[in-house]
Amino acid sequence: MTGRTFKPDDVSGTPFLFFTGKGGVGKTSTASATAVALADSGKRVLLVSTDPASNLQDVFGMELTNEPQAVDGIQNLFACNLDPEEAARTYRDSVVGPYRGKLPEAVVNQMEEQLSGACTVEIAAFDEFTKLLADERVMDDYDHILFDTAPTGHTLRLLKLPTAWSGFLDESTHGASCLGPLAGLDAKKDLYAKTVHALSDPNQTTLILVARPDTASFKEAARASHELQTIGIENQVLILNGVYSPVQNEDHISQAFAQQHQQALKEMPAHLQTLPVYSLPFVAFPLTGITNLRRLFTEPEWRPDALNTDQMPTELAGLKDMVDHYSAQNTRVILTMGKGGVGKTTVASLLAVGLVEKGHSVHLTTTDPAAHLADRFGESGNDRLTVSRIDPQLEVESYQAQVMEAAGPMDDEARAYLEEDLRSPCTEEIAVFRAFAEVVAKADNEIVIIDTAPTGHTLLLLDATQTYHKELERSTGEIPKSVQNLLPRLRNPKETDVLLVTLPEATPVFEAARLQQDLKRAGIQAENWVINQSLAGTGTTEALLQAKAQSEWPWIHKVGSALAERTALIPWQAQDSIGYDKMRQLVTN
Repeated sequence: MTGRTFKPDDVSGTPFLFFTGKGGVGKTSTASATAVALADSGKRVLLVSTDPASNLQDVFGMELTNEPQAVDGIQNLFACNLDPEEAARTYRDSVVGPYRGKLPEAVVNQMEEQLSGACTVEIAAFDEFTKLLADERVMDDYDHILFDTAPTGHTLRLLKLPTAWSGFLDESTHGASCLGPLAGLDAKKDLYAKTVHALSDPNQTTLILVARPDTASFKEAARASHELQTIGIENQVLILNGVYSPVQNEDHISQAFAQQHQQALKEMPAHLQTLPVYSLPFVAFPLTGITNLRRLFTEPEWRPDALNTDQMPTELAGLKDMVDHYSAQNTRVILTMGKGGVGKTTVASLLAVGLVEKGHSVHLTTTDPAAHLADRFGESGNDRLTVSRIDPQLEVESYQAQVMEAAGPMDDEARAYLEEDLRSPCTEEIAVFRAFAEVVAKADNEIVIIDTAPTGHTLLLLDATQTYHKELERSTGEIPKSVQNLLPRLRNPKETDVLLVTLPEATPVFEAARLQQDLKRAGIQAENWVINQSLAGTGTTEALLQAKAQSEWPWIHKVGSALAERTALIPWQAQDSIGYDKMRQLVTN
């Protein structure tokens, strides 16, 4: 089920368009191309990114701020990049500032700690685009406002709870909401309520779920769709992005590529099939720059007039070379990081198998709620390999029970609010943090490989180490030794290496490069890269896939020559390698 080809007119009936989906599915490129097409049709359009790892500036090749500015070369199109981290800092200052000098310093410090997590980033971003949705003057200026990344169900549910506007938590042992002291929220009650109403009004808002034709992407789209429907956002459509149509040729890569997409489409969740479904084709050109953004809807079959195969790489190091490096260096902790959807779990698993085959004892784990490492290995394996999963649900349940017990007796409304507050991203990160530290401590006796969650979550987890020290001390009365030792170990390049995983495309390379710089500022080195799922490494002869392979080469060259000390390339695989024996073949040959 692919539906008909998507055209911007399909969603032009509402002023607010929200694009959401799993990392790497093409939300930004789809939103950008839609914005360009609407502007070209004469509509006045504002494109807004609220993604913590936004690459909107990469798509248009211009620096963006939180103030709308005209996009060069396109009349009627304006863009802005609402930096959630900067918004969070401003939000913290606005909430805490009035209490400085009036409350004891210890109380002010506690407020700042409570505003240090993901929820604050979330509500700060919501606060920023609330100004756009609720300001009638803004709507007078634009026919459409497109948002790259929708608000989460958690934020919207929390703001709809009537208890969020009461003051009961002022005396609670849990303290203020992770969204801030409730007095700060109360001041914006009417504004937030108006915004939430606009989001659930089908005459004002369309939610556009973007998915690739793969199981993980469909699963995330179905989850987001259901969660947002339960809070009243019913006007939803699904765009299947990058669908490769079957072609009649003898190229086995082309045949496998088409079969992979068709199989995923057959297994699309039933819930998604109830939505209006549209599709966008697989294209060979990068979706950056105005010319290529326009091509998506006007000439999607475009490809180079002639392929310059002389530019294609002939000899590239494989993952086996990276395994040899880690084995020789005796690296104790390896974290795979990168944009969502680049294959961090696959790379972490292959590394683990390769190092076990070199004679090392390895513990492989994940902090990604969507990863299932045990399923990858089945029953076969090796005695020197242990596999675990830091289960966020179990860790959160334990932490929630602890907080609820500390809060003491409360009425039903107060309990409902606190329970919702404890379903926040902040709660999950605090709960997972202790388990994360305990796993890293295993490096005393074995190599620890951690398949991390997507970039934003991981950075917060690492950067907020000292904050979590204090949070754990307050909730448990002590700081475990594993937590005390965590950051020094992560910052020691003789013990720890961050392996950046990317695809040979603009967006994941740019994002991994930004992550590399962020880690460097945090004192953590990340100089080794893996380029995953490369068509350039397959030898495909089908024209469209070969054109796509050629478009990868500049990014492969950029990583190898300018960003990485050591690079490994993994060719596109028709099927993910499942089972120890299959992974061993890939990483040892």
